[in-house]
Amino acid sequence: MLSLYRPGDGILHRMPAGPKLLLLLALVLAVSLLPSRWWAAAVAGGVVVVVYACAGLRDGMLGMRELARQTVALRWLIVVTLALQLIFLGPEAAVANTTRVTAAVLLAGLLSLTTRVTDLLDAVEHGLRPLDRLRFDSERAAVLLTVTITTVPVLARLAGEVREAQRARGVRPGVRFFAVPFLILSLKHADQLGEALSARGVR
Repeated sequence: MLSLYRPGDGILHRMPAGPKLLLLLALVLAVSLLPSRWWAAAVAGGVVVVVYACAGLRDGMLGMRELARQTVALRWLIVVTLALQLIFLGPEAAVANTTRVTAAVLLAGLLSLTTRVTDLLDAVEHGLRPLDRLRFDSERAAVLLTVTITTVPVLARLAGEVREAQRARGVRPGVRFFAVPFLILSLKHADQLGEALSARGVR
């Protein structure tokens, strides 16, 4: 199964998948609940920098290179969110809200960067297993949650690869030239994902 996992030896890499998932969810929730103030934007940004620095992503810059890459991948989300907030809420709330949203997405992305898909799937399935007594299919639910968590950053990476390949070939940027190769890569990823699920016995 295609993923964004990066080998490393940082704190997050050494943590079991279950506690890591809970920790990152707690950080995302904490950042999301910050008020719409200037200081909250600084706190949210600081939390992301510290967590990426401790993640052990081996990019040669204490995680800052990977943080920059992830932030660039979110540039359109940042631009659209900031523009809409500026129109309706003013500068302080716009900057604070946009920073909180961006920080939450960046923190969530660390789960895919520091956790193998199989480990994440096993952790979610183990956590949901007590619900089997209520005739809840924990295995299917774990697969659904894991696929949801990992697919979005994978598609973002595929989009980045398409843009880089087009720039290298000198192709003029545009939706028409971007959509076809991106669709092909997305369908290929879907095929790989289906094969991985079938190998696990999921129908």
